[in-house]
Amino acid sequence: MKNFHKDFRLNGRQFSSDKEIIAYCKENIPEILPFLTEWFSDDRELIVKTSGSTGTPKKIAIHKKFMINSAIATGEFFNLQAKIKALLCLSPSYIAGKMMLVRAMVLGWNLDVIAPVSLPLRKNKTYDFVAMVPLQVQKSIKDLYKVKLILVGGGILDKKILDKIRLQNTKIFQSYGMTETVTHIAVRELYPNFEKRYSALKDVKITIDSRNCLVINAPKVAEDSVFTNDLVEILDDSHFKWLGRVDNIINSGGIKLVPEQIEDKLQSMISVPFFISKKQDDLLGEKVVLFVEGSNDNTLLHKLKKSDLLIKYEMPKEVAFVDEFVRTETGKINRILTKKLIE
Repeated sequence: MKNFHKDFRLNGRQFSSDKEIIAYCKENIPEILPFLTEWFSDDRELIVKTSGSTGTPKKIAIHKKFMINSAIATGEFFNLQAKIKALLCLSPSYIAGKMMLVRAMVLGWNLDVIAPVSLPLRKNKTYDFVAMVPLQVQKSIKDLYKVKLILVGGGILDKKILDKIRLQNTKIFQSYGMTETVTHIAVRELYPNFEKRYSALKDVKITIDSRNCLVINAPKVAEDSVFTNDLVEILDDSHFKWLGRVDNIINSGGIKLVPEQIEDKLQSMISVPFFISKKQDDLLGEKVVLFVEGSNDNTLLHKLKKSDLLIKYEMPKEVAFVDEFVRTETGKINRILTKKLIE
């Protein structure tokens, strides 16, 4: 009995058995071999590591049935049926890359596999579906027309990047999820229609806890409720707005500030990577600090004060320039380690 859809193709090749897939990958795509070997084993669970963008990377066990359920939910939400052409350009070491393989095998896709490079669409090939990180989208703006549907994960895609896109037949969605929920449990459209609210997938219920942080109840992809550190505004049973991380909140002189909301206001003014964080302050308790990647610009803080982008309490008290931010293996900015470079 085969453990994959009859229409599944890998780099254009059809297979008759699990062993045939394993043999092919040994010779041609060794980077996905560890996952596929584990996937085709008799174990009910497999071990997946988190990216470590908001803390220390860790390994967790995930039921294979949850991964199958997640794949089916994605297929139903986006109407991604058998025989579509898809591209895996993410690392198979993490859940997003693993799930592209699972979706292809479960739903019967024709999946091309390439290394997780910053320019994954260089070849003259077209696809129905590709999952990418923000850096790949930013670097591939001229090639995005080759894809009908792009799912962006692993970080928020800047609005200023979207403003550069001029496409006719391409749709771009931002995902919300984590390793613990087997990738996304909600998505929002970014292009051609820009939405701020996320729509939960089928069989996902959302609530908030006493901190106003999102609580996810998704029995088909997680046994227990998942308590997050994401501040959200619940709109109804299946829609919410993401506001920021509760562990990033700055308490400055008794005023609670959400860094991600300040960052959103600064997108139009700062063209290089940046983020808002905090430092201890004798007077305020915590002060707002703007971290900027690149060479020192002594005029930036003056320009911010002259603009009307921020209110008084949001204005950075200091700008810290870093030659290069620390990033995780999946390309996210590691705020904690980047701050330590300065400290």
